[in-house]
Amino acid sequence: MTIEFFAGRYPYILIAVLLAIGLYGMTMKRNLLKKIIGMTIFQTAIYLFFIQGAFKQGATIPVYSEEFGTDPTLYMNPLPQVIVLTAIVVGVAITGVALSLLLLTYRRYGSLDEDVIIKSMRESA
Repeated sequence: MTIEFFAGRYPYILIAVLLAIGLYGMTMKRNLLKKIIGMTIFQTAIYLFFIQGAFKQGATIPVYSEEFGTDPTLYMNPLPQVIVLTAIVVGVAITGVALSLLLLTYRRYGSLDEDVIIKSMRESA
């Protein structure tokens, strides 16, 4: 019973592991670069979760085929893939902006550690 339960749900278990790793990286790490890496892992897990939830066994691409006819249950819904593609583009843009801000922060404070940056900010104020 236990092995069959996990065998049928392994994609969701792996996605949950990725979510946990990303969340750990964003909340527990003090280095800002590691926080960005955690954010990227978390985003990727969300993309995989969305695509896995939209998967339909035995379905085909949504292009009319004589073999499948007009039954909509035999075709995949393309909307989740479009939404994930858009989310990937937004995620790359967010990561790029975060890395550029990280570079500016390092140039100004000489560190990527949160504690050092906060201490430097308090001393300069």
